[in-house]
Amino acid sequence: MAHRPRKEMTAETRAKLVAAARQAFGTVGYAEASMDDFTAAAGLTRGALYHHFGDKKGLLEAVIVEIDAEMNERLRLVTARAGNRWQAFVDECTAYIEMALEPEIQRIVLRDGPAVLGDPSQWPNQSECIRSMTASLQRLVEEGTIIAVDPEAAARLLSGASLLAAQWIANSPEPEATSKKAVKAFNVLLEGLLVPGSREGVGGDGNTSPIIWKDSV
Repeated sequence: MAHRPRKEMTAETRAKLVAAARQAFGTVGYAEASMDDFTAAAGLTRGALYHHFGDKKGLLEAVIVEIDAEMNERLRLVTARAGNRWQAFVDECTAYIEMALEPEIQRIVLRDGPAVLGDPSQWPNQSECIRSMTASLQRLVEEGTIIAVDPEAAARLLSGASLLAAQWIANSPEPEATSKKAVKAFNVLLEGLLVPGSREGVGGDGNTSPIIWKDSV
């Protein structure tokens, strides 16, 4: 049998641990998840966990990074389907908030994550989120779709609002009803950015198409 590269074996070990931990965190929660149980499920030892992730908390961080990457890819597909740049921005924000209805995201990212890792707005992935949102808003300002607002300031405020909306949904006794309220209110906030009289967004190709607001009632 050919010798497998160390890098490949390391990646496989990490992937097994993350998969087993993700399953445990998503079903019984971080506090109840046993390191012995999910290392056994991965066919590995605690030593492997400590070597690759430091501790259970480090493994939770890795699981959240994986889920966050999947969420970002889903959001990328949402924006790709939009008819213009403004609608893409609206759809992306709406989709992010609505992801808070999904059990795994609720429990791992929006409840256990903040409880164990602290304020999500300080997580490393938030820097990229702010950068991306700032760039989108900058382009919308330049093309005259939204008012001349400071892009970074608006990005930080909208990012914070969407995060709090998602946490509200995740911790609500009635997530579906809360999600509808949150999306409707957030869309009203976004609409306030539009240049007066501009109910049509300008796409990247210079053509106009109607902004379709999602009915959340």
